[in-house]
This record gives sequence, C-alpha cells and structure tokens, in this order.
Amino acid sequence: MRMIICEAGATKADWRLIESGEQLAQLSTAGTNVSTMKMDAVAAVIREAAGQLAAGPVDAIYYYTAGVLTDSILAELDSLFKSCFDAQCVEIQTDLVASARAVCGREPGIAAILGTGSNSCRWDGTQIVSQVRSGGFILGDEGSGARLGKLFLSDYIKGLVPADVAEDFAGSFDASYAAIVEGVYRSASPSGYLGSFAPFLLKHRDDPYVASLIRGNFQDFIVRILKKYDTDAYSVGLVGGFAWACGDILLPLLEQNGIRVSGISKAPVEGLIRYHCFK
Repeated sequence: MRMIICEAGATKADWRLIESGEQLAQLSTAGTNVSTMKMDAVAAVIREAAGQLAAGPVDAIYYYTAGVLTDSILAELDSLFKSCFDAQCVEIQTDLVASARAVCGREPGIAAILGTGSNSCRWDGTQIVSQVRSGGFILGDEGSGARLGKLFLSDYIKGLVPADVAEDFAGSFDASYAAIVEGVYRSASPSGYLGSFAPFLLKHRDDPYVASLIRGNFQDFIVRILKKYDTDAYSVGLVGGFAWACGDILLPLLEQNGIRVSGISKAPVEGLIRYHCFK
C-alpha cells in the first residue's frame, strides 16, 4: 500500500511518503491551522508538498492538522487534496487525533500535547471520548511553552524576575515594554511569540526562580487538566517538543502526582507510521 502521512502543527508540517511500510520520501513545510489561517494559505502549503513529493498515485492520504475541523473545512480540504494528489482515499483529522493514535495506538489511554500550545483527550482506542478544553494561550494552554513564556513576561515587565536572568534576557531579546506589547497583542502569532522564549528559560532551568516557574506550569497542567481524567485507570502518553525537552522535570513531577506515563514522543509522525502501516 502506498500512502502519504502528514502531521501538521501550527508551526510546521511533517510529510512522509510510505510504501509497504517503507519510507520513500519526507518533507518539511510550514504548518497549518485551519481555524486561524485562510484556506488560500493552507492550500499553498498543500500544493507545495504535492509539487515536491512528486508522489504519483497513492492509495491513501492521512492528513492531521491543527484547528477545528468543521464540515465546510473538511469538504474544502478533501477537494483540495484530490485536486493536488492522485489519491483514492483522503482521511482528515485533527492534531489531537494524531497524538492519540501516535502514543496510544489502538489501546485506551490519555493523550497530551505539550508544545507551543497544549491539548489533551481520553482515547478509547478508536476515537476521542472526552476532552478537557485547552482554552488556548489566553484562557489556558497550561503546561505549554507559550504559557511558560506568558508567565515569565508577566513577571519581567513587573520587575519580578531575578536580576541575572533579567539581564541575560534583555541582552538576548528586544525586551522593551513596547516590543513585548507588540509581540503579544499585534504579532501574527502571539502564541508562537510567547513560546519562542521557552528555550531561553530552559537554558536557565537551574535558576531557582526559573525552575519554580517551569514546575508550576506543569503542576497547573496536572491539576487543572490531567487530573480531570481518570488517571488511576489510564496511563498518559505525551507528545511535543516542549514535553521532550523538559522530560527530566516533567516525568518526576507526573510520578509524584501518581500519574503513569506510557511514553513521551518529540513528534507524532513515527507513531502514526506504526499506526497506519502495522495494524
């Protein structure tokens, strides 16, 4: 069977061409979020992938994208893929389904995304059966890189960050109040702007203030999100570059809260290949 698998977060998309379980090609493009991007921009990403993969006829396309999939968006995407690719079957799902399939497979469990943003669900082995709403970077996104950045910037503009960390921050970024307000309230991707400070904070993870900020962000995710699921009955699978980078902090914290972790994956695509190719 010849297939294309695409896992598209809001920042980047990972495309793989697979035949009989073997990878023939891979491609990285800009990501897609069908809730916030115009369909013309989404279409440009898909056409770019179609032109570079040069896949020829494929039996199936599995496309996972950030954003809420309405009936009208599904219809537009289906038509777009069929016009760009010679595909017999197109399946379109959310990035949360991608994560659940990648870390839980066909077994029940809890899937959690911790990247620039955060999301989670309980998975019964075939579909999402319950979900604690993330709320996005304004109303929620606990545990994410964007929320960590928001917590830090809120402290920074109020003079609450220790002097040595604040000095390094001011020397590494345009840390003026005007630039911060511009980035948060007027940039094309406020969540991406906030999340961009996560690597800087991880560099200072040994500083007591920063360590407390990181742990507090994850503890909020545990208490406000994960504990709303039945974590006694189900283990948690984690997906996302931020979760991966913070594994040495996050995993002990989950254990202290009595949460079993089935695994942690930097990106879902390898798990999706296993899911679709080795049933």
